[in-house]
Amino acid sequence: MANSPKSQALSQEARAILNSKFSRRALVAGAGALGGAALLTSCGSGGDDAASTSGSIRWGNWPLYLDYNDETQLYPTLEAFTAATGIAAEYYEDYNDNDEFFGKVQAQLKLKQDIGYDIVSPTDWMAARWIRLGYTHKFDKANIPNAGNILDTLASPSFDPTRDYSMTWQGIMGGFGWNTEKVPGGVRTLDDLFAPANKGKIVVLSEMRDTIGIILRSRGVDLQTVTEDQFMSAVEFLEQKVSDGWIRGVKGNEYAEDLKSGDAIAVIGWSGDMFILKNDYDGKFDFAIPESGGTISGDNLVIPYTATAEAKASAEKLINWYYDPAIAAEVAAYVNYVTPVKGAQAEMEKIDPALAASEFIFPTEKTMANLSVFRSLTPTEETSWSEAFLKASGI
Repeated sequence: MANSPKSQALSQEARAILNSKFSRRALVAGAGALGGAALLTSCGSGGDDAASTSGSIRWGNWPLYLDYNDETQLYPTLEAFTAATGIAAEYYEDYNDNDEFFGKVQAQLKLKQDIGYDIVSPTDWMAARWIRLGYTHKFDKANIPNAGNILDTLASPSFDPTRDYSMTWQGIMGGFGWNTEKVPGGVRTLDDLFAPANKGKIVVLSEMRDTIGIILRSRGVDLQTVTEDQFMSAVEFLEQKVSDGWIRGVKGNEYAEDLKSGDAIAVIGWSGDMFILKNDYDGKFDFAIPESGGTISGDNLVIPYTATAEAKASAEKLINWYYDPAIAAEVAAYVNYVTPVKGAQAEMEKIDPALAASEFIFPTEKTMANLSVFRSLTPTEETSWSEAFLKASGI
């Protein structure tokens, strides 16, 4: 195991920040609702237009995806990173949907102009696109000695076999979420999701591979060998459910807001979001992997090739920080997603033994056997299948 950053000489302030107990924040729609995240980190509605300054880094990530302290309105592990390294970090919860985010920065990427971020967090299939198009910096592995802590199952993905351009941030389980007061029997099958009482109050994800993947798995389709005919049949099913008024929306991360408001009572959603909702609302919400099988994918840390050399080095240090098992456990205790870091489970024992036993953070082989990765698509398939999905979704 590589040397832990916590074994370095941290200041007393940094240790206090890192070891402070933080409360899970109430669910918010995005960074704008947080307000006042000051001092060494900040969050906002978008990255700065100016290029990254010396000793600073700008990180674009998904909502509810980093440990956060309600009282201080700061991110403890990111504060500790700054205290330990002197690198100031600006943190933006700017991801709602992969295609939406990519569309926002694609023009600048093509022109090799600063995109307002030095590190971004695309899902596997989108990370593959960034890498394929040459939009990412190749890592200097000397700056990421903790890279060796990545789980063996994540070490060699097809889109980045030697992890030269990406490192997994968190693993994502796709399944069913529901309001336990409105749907007391829960949702474990597609028939449960589309029960008559749920009509008009169902939301599904705009992430095609999760929503269509779960529909396909309910039909016994292997996501690693799915054909175009099978995919298009599932899309037709989705389109019919939308047009018939069963599904009120096909959404990105904002689907959680529909659950909070009561506009939705059953969803195809993500495990971590649902468990934060469950915690923050005293068990009002819950999550289950479908009996027929759920989906699993990963969000990744990648460095846009528009980042300066200084910012790239800072981003590599940030990646190294979060691949320390103790830091990874701190994050996992808040976000409740699958941690990609070896040794994090042992560190979690020190924080919360119950979470250390959670199948949704540290899945066993049995749980993993009920989760499937959607196969890689060719560029032609990615275009035509995405167009069909968007048309069916009404997006």
